[in-house]
Amino acid sequence: MFKRILASLLLFTLVATVAPSIDQASASGKTYIVKTNSGSLNVRKKPSTSGAIVTKLSKGQAVTVTSQSKGWAKISVKGKKGYVSSKYIAPKASKVKKASTIKKASVTPAGDYKSKAISVAKSNLGVRYKWAGNNPSGFDCSGLVSYSFGQAGLELPRTAAEMYNVGTKVTALQPGDLLFYATSGGRKVTHVAIYLGNGQMIHSATSNGVSIASINNSYWKPRFIGAKRI
Repeated sequence: MFKRILASLLLFTLVATVAPSIDQASASGKTYIVKTNSGSLNVRKKPSTSGAIVTKLSKGQAVTVTSQSKGWAKISVKGKKGYVSSKYIAPKASKVKKASTIKKASVTPAGDYKSKAISVAKSNLGVRYKWAGNNPSGFDCSGLVSYSFGQAGLELPRTAAEMYNVGTKVTALQPGDLLFYATSGGRKVTHVAIYLGNGQMIHSATSNGVSIASINNSYWKPRFIGAKRI
């Protein structure tokens, strides 16, 4: 009987020595986020408000917690170690996404990106024409189209001629369709615009910059080559 009791005591001592505390086990090597209401969080040299301040942490900053005990957490951040009050940190939430959610998030419905592209183009009304320009400091025709659709999450070729090689040809126009023109005569595509609906298009023209025009305009109508739906 004495030997059995002695063996039990030895086993208990071994477990108590090897196993970390609940706080240590739950916190060891875990990433936590600073949750201060305002100001910064002091990192102290020892687990006490009398400890010297090693550094300060801002709200939302990530730290690695190695242990917690009696309301204090031992942390490391950017090569520095110290202690912070446990009530001002919280475990970093794991971002778990279902496969279906990820798939839906990566695919933008056609109507959505076309509406977005039109909205972006309209927000740049009045921006000057700039040859080879592809940002709000100046656009050429294809620069406006590629920028607008790019902001909507759809990458298009850079030039009007290259854009004419993608998408599906259409005759019944819908908002967001691309309109192509030959401004130099013949059938060579040299200009592109976005159809807005109601017989109007938005484009960057050499004369007016980013502007809205009628597709039945006496200049544009005879130079129309075709339309593509992306």
